[in-house]
Amino acid sequence: MPTHQPRRTPGPRGERFAVLDPTTGEAFDEAPDQRPDELDAIVERAHDAWRDWRADPAARTTALFAAADAVEAAGADLAPLLTREQGKPLAESYAEIARAAARLRYFAELDPVPEPIADGRPVRSEIRWRPLGPVAAIVPWNFPLQLASAKFAPALAAGNTMVLKPSPFTPLATRLLGSVLSAALPQNVLTIVTGREPLGARLASHPGIRHVTFTGSIATGRAVAEGAAASLARVTLELGGNDAAILLEDVEVERIADRLFWAAFRNCGQVCMAVKRVYAPARLYSQVVEALAERAKTVVVGPGLDPGSQLGPVSNAPQLARVERCTAQALADGARAAAGGHRLEGPGYFFAPTILADVPSGSPVVTEEQFGPVLPVLPYGRLDEAVEAANDTGFGLGGSVWGTDLDRAEAVAGRLECGTAWINHHAELSLAQPFAGIKDSGVGVAGGPWGLYGNLRPFVVHRPEEA
Repeated sequence: MPTHQPRRTPGPRGERFAVLDPTTGEAFDEAPDQRPDELDAIVERAHDAWRDWRADPAARTTALFAAADAVEAAGADLAPLLTREQGKPLAESYAEIARAAARLRYFAELDPVPEPIADGRPVRSEIRWRPLGPVAAIVPWNFPLQLASAKFAPALAAGNTMVLKPSPFTPLATRLLGSVLSAALPQNVLTIVTGREPLGARLASHPGIRHVTFTGSIATGRAVAEGAAASLARVTLELGGNDAAILLEDVEVERIADRLFWAAFRNCGQVCMAVKRVYAPARLYSQVVEALAERAKTVVVGPGLDPGSQLGPVSNAPQLARVERCTAQALADGARAAAGGHRLEGPGYFFAPTILADVPSGSPVVTEEQFGPVLPVLPYGRLDEAVEAANDTGFGLGGSVWGTDLDRAEAVAGRLECGTAWINHHAELSLAQPFAGIKDSGVGVAGGPWGLYGNLRPFVVHRPEEA
């Protein structure tokens, strides 16, 4: 779990920790710092609630639709709080809430389908589906509500109960979301716990948890998997990416520049499947750098609650320090900042949107996941070189190819080693499609029916055709 965590403060309501506003860098509220030993009672209550929750699919569907309505109705309370603790522009917070409600409705309408087995024997066999039991989710700070719903919507629809832990950097909107949902869901079907480590480690390794789903870093994902292995719990891990965008020789730079820029810089670049590297043909390299730099220089950076802001601050101090280190190392390695390249003066965690040119291919800003408002652009001579460079990473979440010949672009996309490849856009997912990475980007599948079945186990019934 994260080593940099908000500071703890004692209080009359028990241990609590401070929550900081990334716009100012100052504390603006507190959240409960729950102890790991509290989880035993919480998981036991989740198990007790599971008995009734799993038994009535029709009641679950009704409750999940009511939950979606409740989330939408609470948007005016949830969105400002989410922006305050995470930093993103208010419009993006509202979009995150809308996505959470839509996900609840999508999974509410999915039913696991019994599957007959035809194997030539005089036996009627059928695969049925059963929920797993109490499951756990550990959610990061970049999309607290959207990623929480991506975990609890399929889990609850499948008939499981859930204990969910948000990041200690962004606990407040998730706690409020839990309160909102409590009006629609039976007690203890969804429980939100907040706290510093080792709370997350204890939740991942709790013997009463049957499935652990986690989004975050590779190192923490491995620790989660090791903890879950103690009780042989199933794991789903989404561990980030270093997505490459390959521009082909026939690309129309000005036509795609806006889409490409926002594919990298949405949510201040803090998106697991954002574009994090651009490979441009040598002939178009200067034009691509200039087009992206122009947009980086003119985008409005400011407080998320300011209606005019297009980009907010980096979400927390440790992440800002990482962005600064990656950028400084690239510049020391010989890169050129075509735009940005520095922290903005004043309070808060603001970093100038940065386009880096002439970056050595081995610089950490290319080989690692910078997860911030910094984008390296690299030239290539032969297309095979670009594909090889795009695939030369331990990550394998997403990638994209940009050009006017769609058949050729699709052929190139088919060569990318990742879970999802896009053509002329990036990081767009429907609720109905699977989302999964390869290599170090994760284990398991989220999204669509695959997300539902990942929260179920098969149960096979055999009966003879005749008595």
